[in-house]
Amino acid sequence: MQTAENAAIVKLTEWFTTPAGEYVQAWEQARVDAAVENAFGFHAVQAGLPGFDSLRANRIPFHAYLGPELPPGPLAPHWNAQVLATLEDLPLETQSVDLLTLPHALEYARDPHRVLREAERVLMPEGRLVITGFNPWSLWTLRHRLSRRDWLPECDRLLSIPRLKDWLKLLSFDLDRGHFGCYVPPVSSAKWLRRYAFMEKAGDRWWPVCGAVYVVSAVKRVQGMQMVTATWKRKRRATAARPVTLSRRHTEPPTRE
Repeated sequence: MQTAENAAIVKLTEWFTTPAGEYVQAWEQARVDAAVENAFGFHAVQAGLPGFDSLRANRIPFHAYLGPELPPGPLAPHWNAQVLATLEDLPLETQSVDLLTLPHALEYARDPHRVLREAERVLMPEGRLVITGFNPWSLWTLRHRLSRRDWLPECDRLLSIPRLKDWLKLLSFDLDRGHFGCYVPPVSSAKWLRRYAFMEKAGDRWWPVCGAVYVVSAVKRVQGMQMVTATWKRKRRATAARPVTLSRRHTEPPTRE
C-alpha cells in the first residue's frame, strides 16, 4: 500500500535524477563522505533515501539500510542488510549502532522529532549521527514557494539549522561540524548550474547560511561517562604517586658500668 510518506520519498528519489538534483547530490555526497570516513565501530546504518549510498566512504564492516522504500537494484549489493521499516520505530536494539545517517529523512518523516529520539536510542555512546536536509532559508526554497510548479519535492516541512540544533541539544548530541552548500541560483539546466558553480566559494564567504542544503554531523554524549585507561597505566600511575615513608631507628648509646 502506497502511503503519503512513501509517495514523498519516491518523488524525492526521482528529483535527484534531474540536473538540479544531481548537482545537490554530488555536493552532499562529498560532504557526507568526509563526515563518515573516520567513524569506526561494528554497525553502520542509513535510514531513508534509498537511491543514495551515504556510507560508501565508511570502513565499518557492516552496512545496513532501512526505510519505507528499498534501494533500487544497482544499489542493493552495497548493503549487508536491507529492512523495510518506518523511521519513527527503528527495528534496532538500544545502543547497537556506531554510525547512523539520515539523508533527507527528517523533512519527509511524519514525526521528525520522534525520528531523532529513535536515533539517540539506537546509537552507542559516542556514536555519530549525520543528517542532510534542505535549508528553508535559501533561494531554492524561495523559488519553490513562489513557483506555480514545485521546484523541490514535498518542500513544506523543512527544518532550519537553529531548530535542529535545539532538538539535538535536548537529546544530548554535540554538533561537531556542519556545512551549507549549493549557493548557485535555482536553475534547471545543467549547463547553467556549471556556469554558476563559481558562486559556491562566494556563498561560503558572504552568505554562509543561505545554501540550498546542509550536512550536519553530531556525536551522542553520555553524562558521567569516563574513559577507561589500560590496567598497566593505572598501576604505573599508582606506583608513581605512592608516597615513600622513611623510618629512622633511634639507638641509645651504650652505657658504661
